[in-house]
Amino acid sequence: MTLDDLQLETPRLLLRLPRAEDLDPWAEMMVDEEVALFIGGVMPRSVSWRALMTMIGAWHANGFAMFSVVEKATGRWVGRIGPWMPEGWPGTEVGWAIVRDCWGKGFASEGAEAATDWAFDHLGWSDVIHSIDPANVASQAVARKLGSRNLGPGSLPPPYHESPVDIWGQSREEWRARRR
Repeated sequence: MTLDDLQLETPRLLLRLPRAEDLDPWAEMMVDEEVALFIGGVMPRSVSWRALMTMIGAWHANGFAMFSVVEKATGRWVGRIGPWMPEGWPGTEVGWAIVRDCWGKGFASEGAEAATDWAFDHLGWSDVIHSIDPANVASQAVARKLGSRNLGPGSLPPPYHESPVDIWGQSREEWRARRR
């Protein structure tokens, strides 16, 4: 199987590698102030292009990055979820961002569960974190649903070093024990 063939499937979602044609929905998501609030802020299309290309490049350079999330029922791109660990990051993260009209449908937890399984099983990670702004109650609820707990304050590398963040997480053993 080649990297481009890699995909994860859940009951409602397909997680696949990001592609250049994801730019339109990606850029639309990143100009939505509510969606972008806790994931770096609103970005013009040109910056969204760079972020998408970074994600695509990370897959090819590191063998992992966030997946594009496609709703199986409609074929629509609805966000990004998956393993993420840029230079200087506080740990091996599984993160998520879902378009606003899909909030409250359980897509973030459904996709993050599949991505966490994949990170532990295929990347060999020993733990997983989620860097969450203390005001981001919705992401805290997703982290709790995944079985993660607040491990305390953390810090992200520049240019996000001034943004408050709590590190949520759990070990592979805790994840597997919860799943049994």
